[in-house]
Amino acid sequence: MKGILLAGGSGTRLHPTTMAVSKQLLPIGDKPMVYYPLSLFLLAGVQDVLLISTPHDLPQYQQLLGDGAWCGLRLQYAVQPEPKGLAQAYTIGESFLDGEPSMLVLGDNVFHGSGLTDLLAKGAALKKGGLIYGYRVADPERYGVVAFTEDGKVTSIEEKPKHPKSNYAIPGLYFYDGRAPEFAKQAKASERGEYEITEIHNAYLADGSLSVELMPRGIAWLDTGTYEAMHEASSYVMAVQHRTGMQIACLEGIALEKGYVNEAKVRERLSLMGKSHYRRALEELI
Repeated sequence: MKGILLAGGSGTRLHPTTMAVSKQLLPIGDKPMVYYPLSLFLLAGVQDVLLISTPHDLPQYQQLLGDGAWCGLRLQYAVQPEPKGLAQAYTIGESFLDGEPSMLVLGDNVFHGSGLTDLLAKGAALKKGGLIYGYRVADPERYGVVAFTEDGKVTSIEEKPKHPKSNYAIPGLYFYDGRAPEFAKQAKASERGEYEITEIHNAYLADGSLSVELMPRGIAWLDTGTYEAMHEASSYVMAVQHRTGMQIACLEGIALEKGYVNEAKVRERLSLMGKSHYRRALEELI
């Protein structure tokens, strides 16, 4: 299985006089937001990842992350010339995937909690069909909403419905078999001129191979689409880290525990870091 990280689209502005900056390059807690989706690939055992971003932001990601070897990833990069929807990631990444199943993560989604690694491992084992997740929310009308049967078969997907058929929103984490790029190429642009991920969902739904896995209560999903949401996510991350003494989305630490890098590689990485809580936590880990 290979991974696609769609990191940045419209971007955000720090101030009207500043240059637009992708949200995923801004910090959540004590690390760049992009660390959080990258940690999901490591936890799932997916090391080949294509990072897709805008022409403006992509060089900044390359400078920050390099080839990913320092954290056990094999990163490649591709440009999304203009934001034309999530499904476009599969037309851009078709040659990279080369017919393999894939894991798609959106760059501004943060996941954390008990059971997350097992949930990701189950998704990474997918060989046939599509797998999406359902996360119970109080305000489903703000999201894409999935309705399903008791055995986990999806019956409908609606985008921001006025009268939701369930309370389960669809987070930005998806697993598909090798047909996803072909389904993406068949997608029609929506009224806003974008190729929606719902088009891929519905293609799998049409042939009966789309299933949903409900995220357990122990997993937190934070969609950092606004400055307020980014602040809330930062507060959550720092509170958990200070309370437990354990880092969330520490890429070097996950890679070390998974055996993707050795201690010498992590110490080499430490030599490049300045004094920080992140560095202290990594020093304690090794």
